[in-house]
Amino acid sequence: MSNDRNSHRTAVTLFAAAVLIAMIAAFITTVEQVDTRHANYQVTPGTIGLAKPHPPLDRAPGEAIRN
Repeated sequence: MSNDRNSHRTAVTLFAAAVLIAMIAAFITTVEQVDTRHANYQVTPGTIGLAKPHPPLDRAPGEAIRN
């Protein structure tokens, strides 16, 4: 009985160590891929923050495209 408990405890300990190593490796590889630059709130002169307007469509929505 004591031998069964020790083998079970050893297996759980090895599994926990393997999971811990995998978590550390995943954390390290994730941190390496993260860009640590911050957003710049300085705006270039002349920029109002709106998208450029698109030309109007030649057709109504749902109307077939004319060639």
